[in-house]
Amino acid sequence: MNVLVTGATGFVGSYLTRRLVEMKIKGKGHTPIDVHIFTRSQSNKWRIVDLLGHVTNHDVDLRDAGAVEKAVAQIGPQVIYHLATYGGFKSQRETSAIIESNFMGTVNLLRACEKIGFNYFINTGSSSEYGIKENPMRESDILEPVGDYGVSKAAATLYCRSMALEKGLPIITMRLFSPYGSWDDPQRLIPHVIISLLRGEPPKLSTPKSVRDFIYIDDVLDAFLKVIAVPVSGGEIYNVGSGVQYSIGEVVDMIIKIIGNGLEPMWGKVNDRRPEPGSWVADMNKAGTELSWFPATSLETGLKKTVQWFRENLDLYP
Repeated sequence: MNVLVTGATGFVGSYLTRRLVEMKIKGKGHTPIDVHIFTRSQSNKWRIVDLLGHVTNHDVDLRDAGAVEKAVAQIGPQVIYHLATYGGFKSQRETSAIIESNFMGTVNLLRACEKIGFNYFINTGSSSEYGIKENPMRESDILEPVGDYGVSKAAATLYCRSMALEKGLPIITMRLFSPYGSWDDPQRLIPHVIISLLRGEPPKLSTPKSVRDFIYIDDVLDAFLKVIAVPVSGGEIYNVGSGVQYSIGEVVDMIIKIIGNGLEPMWGKVNDRRPEPGSWVADMNKAGTELSWFPATSLETGLKKTVQWFRENLDLYP
């Protein structure tokens, strides 16, 4: 079975690629797996440098429709995991690049895959698509994204759903909340706090009041693999979160307790002007009912595993 992963150098994409390579090497499953990845020539491959001998790497920019079509025809993937994204960091604010990468990149990839046929196309959505809600976010909620990133991700999800319903294609969207774990990006909250504390530096943060639904990376991957193992109708969208909301202050306090070096965060040192809702949590009923998937890792357990990994791999974060 040929599996294609886009965004393989990112946090979730690299972790999924690592899991697929492990399955390939150990011969798990009834069908042998060949793992293909799309990267760009300028991509930083630090997360997957040890995996490159076990995958077939294709130098493809999703914005180039011709290159995408050629590569997809060559690979003939039965399963496509589309995790490539742009705009999730403060440094990524160019509207045209966000729209072209997230929306047109998805259009180009899906059109190319449609021409050859496939078993599963797993699109990766974002909780940012929902916008500000007062209650747990459900897949049936009206999308009210705030900002270019959320708008582009919502557009990509709606396009995938439209294609699935119009043409009967097996396209599923997994809408991620706030994944964390080993190999995470140092710009994100949890690795930033851990790295700072491990180096004896008080982390500089914005406010302890913001809330998020944090989901451990192993649980995320279990959901991604589960969705291709059960009968699912094309066009479906599933939340991938923990279903539990924590404030940033609560998360930081947990990390400080785990590391135990007595340092305290410096609140108000980072200026974040984004609107912050009082509720940001996934309603997990649909994934539990239709996929029989439930997150298995508590935040405290996931943070302990994450801290231990960073202790052992701190040299990867210069």
